[in-house]
Amino acid sequence: MMQSDTPHIQTPQSNPKASPIVSAQNLSMVFQTGTVALKDANLEIAQGEFISLIGPSGCGKTTLLRLLADLIKPTAGTIQIGGKNPEEARKSRAYGYIFQAPTLMEWRTVFANVMLPLEVMNFPQAERKARAEKMLALVGLEKFAKNYPWQLSGGMQQRVSIARALAFDPQLLFMDEPFGALDEITRENLNLELLRLWRETGKTIIFVTHSIPEAVFLSTRIVVMTPRPGKIETVIPVNLPQPRTFDTRETAEFFSIATDVREALRKGHGYEVTE
Repeated sequence: MMQSDTPHIQTPQSNPKASPIVSAQNLSMVFQTGTVALKDANLEIAQGEFISLIGPSGCGKTTLLRLLADLIKPTAGTIQIGGKNPEEARKSRAYGYIFQAPTLMEWRTVFANVMLPLEVMNFPQAERKARAEKMLALVGLEKFAKNYPWQLSGGMQQRVSIARALAFDPQLLFMDEPFGALDEITRENLNLELLRLWRETGKTIIFVTHSIPEAVFLSTRIVVMTPRPGKIETVIPVNLPQPRTFDTRETAEFFSIATDVREALRKGHGYEVTE
């Protein structure tokens, strides 16, 4: 894995006096089947934060992410993304969305996969190539530009997916359990890589996970959700120093925050989490 040559890069900082880049007020989602997936959710996120959503299966984490991304419409409540409604934010390319699976096109090379959104958005050809080269270098895959997805490991494929999402320079990244299917060693390495990318790009990230250690390691704040109907139980700040390393996971502060998250999940009667 590619490691940062500049370990003292300043972590993105949010301005508490600035307007939030994401604001969800009294947000609810009831599906046509009558299932209440999300109820009265309120959340504000500042520019440059790394927010993790954690909770048991079916608690509405992915539903909340999909509502923010305008993939589905809420039953009630309002959403603002950078001062726009979700549809306006989507049309203005305010965010990139990274799914649980890499969703790469197997017949296109790595380079062509990263260029795909730029083609759809009608970027000039020279700019497409320059952006794709820059993003592949950022995720440490420039030597694999001519490979096809099936020639890469699962972790490398997900790094291509991240490069593709960053190619058009969105303000936010929505990440729906992107490392959930990977082995633990690969997952921990990609956690470290993701923090490096976050520091270097200054993006705002909203990240869905079932793993308490992953949430604590990555986040500036952790949003703990209850079982269906999904509600926000509490929001826990993570004040661990940056940059974080593998040793961060062995500190007393890390274990203390993990305990707080675990207790909040138990308070909300959610036990289906990864230890």
